[in-house]
Amino acid sequence: MLEQILEGHLFTKILVPIDLAHADKLEKAISAGAHLAKTDSIPVVFVAVTSNTPSALAHTPDEFREKLAAFAAAEGQKHGIEASGHAEFSHDPAVDLEHAILKAVHETGADLVVMATHIPNVPDHFWPSNGGRVASHADVSVFLVR
Repeated sequence: MLEQILEGHLFTKILVPIDLAHADKLEKAISAGAHLAKTDSIPVVFVAVTSNTPSALAHTPDEFREKLAAFAAAEGQKHGIEASGHAEFSHDPAVDLEHAILKAVHETGADLVVMATHIPNVPDHFWPSNGGRVASHADVSVFLVR
C-alpha cells in the first residue's frame, strides 16, 4: 500500500454495487466510480446481488452473469475504463445485500467501494441505509454517492 501511495495510487480496485433492474437510477454512483478509476487507471468491478431463482431479469445464474458481464463491458466502453462483473447469489438478496457486498469486496480484492445511497429521512434513524451498513462494517474505504 505504501508503494501505491508514493506512486499516487491510493486504490487498486474499485467495487461498484449495482442493481441491473435499476442501473439507470445509479448513473451518478457509476460515473463517480468510473471517474476515480479513469484518473489512476484502476479496474472497476460491478457487483450485483440476486437470487438463484428465475426472475424477470434472468432465468438462470449463468444468464444473470452474462447480463452483468455485458453491462460491465458497456460501462467500460462508455467511460474508457477496465470493467468486469461479479455476481453474488443469495436466498434473500434484500436481507443479505450488505453481507453479499462485503463478501464481494474480499473475493475481488477491491479496496474501495463506490455506491449509491439515498437522501436520509426519518426511518433511517431507526433502520440504516444499505450504504451506511456497508460503510460501518467494511474494512476498506467506502464512498457513498447521493
